[in-house]
Amino acid sequence: MLSRLDHARMLRYAGLFTWAVMLLPLLLLSRPAEADEIASAVEARWQAWLAWALFGFSFAWLTRALDSRRVSVPDYMLLALMIGSAVALSYYSNSGLGVLLLMVAACVLPWLLPLPMSIAALVVSVLVVIPVYQRALGFSLVEAVMQSMLYAGFNCFVFATGYVARQQVLARDEQRRLNAELRATRALLAESVRVNERTRISRELHDLLGHHLTALSLNLEVANHLVTGQAQEHVTQAHTLAKLLLSDVREAVSRLRDDDAIDMRATLLPLADNVPGLRIDMDMPRTFLVDDAERAHVLLRCTQEIITNTVRHAEATMLRLRYRMDGDDVVLEARDDGRGAELATAGNGLLGMRERLAAHDGTLQVETAPGQGFLVRLRLPMEGGVIAEQPLQATPAGASPRPQAASSRPTAVEAP
Repeated sequence: MLSRLDHARMLRYAGLFTWAVMLLPLLLLSRPAEADEIASAVEARWQAWLAWALFGFSFAWLTRALDSRRVSVPDYMLLALMIGSAVALSYYSNSGLGVLLLMVAACVLPWLLPLPMSIAALVVSVLVVIPVYQRALGFSLVEAVMQSMLYAGFNCFVFATGYVARQQVLARDEQRRLNAELRATRALLAESVRVNERTRISRELHDLLGHHLTALSLNLEVANHLVTGQAQEHVTQAHTLAKLLLSDVREAVSRLRDDDAIDMRATLLPLADNVPGLRIDMDMPRTFLVDDAERAHVLLRCTQEIITNTVRHAEATMLRLRYRMDGDDVVLEARDDGRGAELATAGNGLLGMRERLAAHDGTLQVETAPGQGFLVRLRLPMEGGVIAEQPLQATPAGASPRPQAASSRPTAVEAP
């Protein structure tokens, strides 16, 4: 069970536990004051209970899938409510309980906001408690500032812990994506090695055995005219066997050359495995063989680039890849359900794809609109060097919805 606790779940459970144990001091503060010696004891009002409950609800909702979800505008509002309820808890309970909950909030800020925004939220949460100390606890301004700075040190430590955990998750997701690309590249290399080996064997059979068997057949035919009697029968039989063996060799060579193609299904499908935060549906022909290793490599790299750009920039949860034949051309249509953009900015990824395709007279088109995701359509001429049969839907297992925090949030959007 402990092996299934990743960084996000551990932070979630630790935060919920900290929130839950706040129940005990709140109950103690709710006891009515009894005598003069405890006249300074304060009572937790109902507003404090409400603030405690709102913080728990907000924290539980925001961290329900911390490392695999997109943060929306309502989530930002809920984050503000969570911080405000922690401050309200300190104010209405006349205690420092809310500051402890601010530490819990500081731990998840790097997971929900970009780094500059999360630091700003951390600073605001530290400063806003200064008037709370003054009014609720009767501290002077200097005392309130010093107390706030003391808790600020703890908040920074917890914030840094959450940030490091977040970076480790991002590194893990990037490693998973690179591993998927490595498996696809390894599959292409294995297919290329297989094709090259079959080609070499077919050449050896044709050039060596074929040549010698042809010479043997000619010599046996000459010998058949030079001998008579019982010896001629054996020579005739040997001549027949030589021609039969030559025919078998030619048939074997033809079969080897017929299978001299790269299986693109075995090459492309590993790209859809274990892509963090993105579900990929691949629709390709049942038989998808490409004779040209260079064009197969171009198709693989373009598919990798589309997946990479979708993960990094599109903020999508679903990517559909459709491979089909249009005459002698392979057409790939990739569509995601991300945010889209007003204009597709040609970054290094798009430029690299266009250069690869242009080397083989291929083309690339990108369509996008705000809220409608990206549509990438590429065409790669194969010059008849592809074998494709009826389409077959292939939907590898995808990851859970894409977390917004995992994207780089660029100001200029690059199209997938």
